[in-house]
Amino acid sequence: MKKLSYILVLLITSVIVLNCNTTKHPANKKNITEQTENLKVSDTVKIANEELEYEIIIIDPGYATWLASMARPEGFYSQQYMENRNRIFVIEWNQRVLQPNIYNSNLYELQIDYNPQIDYGYEVNYKLYNYFIYFQLKYNQKLGPFNVRI
Repeated sequence: MKKLSYILVLLITSVIVLNCNTTKHPANKKNITEQTENLKVSDTVKIANEELEYEIIIIDPGYATWLASMARPEGFYSQQYMENRNRIFVIEWNQRVLQPNIYNSNLYELQIDYNPQIDYGYEVNYKLYNYFIYFQLKYNQKLGPFNVRI
């Protein structure tokens, strides 16, 4: 199956580092593993379609919550609007992946295979578009010529 994209912005180790609290008792390896798995499940947004053979997996702490609470509701933007923005965002994203000496390779890890000739549907474009908005706001990045808005 072709993968449309894997967007892995933060390594699991950074999730653990950001969410660890200091305690007086040594951490149990089993508890850390369970906590990591719970974080991955709760902070993972997955979109798949076997018919078109694509899959998007977005792992970024806080994105799922942001999508549910801050993003414009589905139907607010047209699919064509989001496709146009996603094309611009994907081109810039992929250029940054190829320039790890200039752009943070921890932010831009993998290229996104987004083909403008394929109709991925509303849901894929909605979640991808909103991820780009979330990413730009969270990491203070600018992926296009326009101001980011929610």
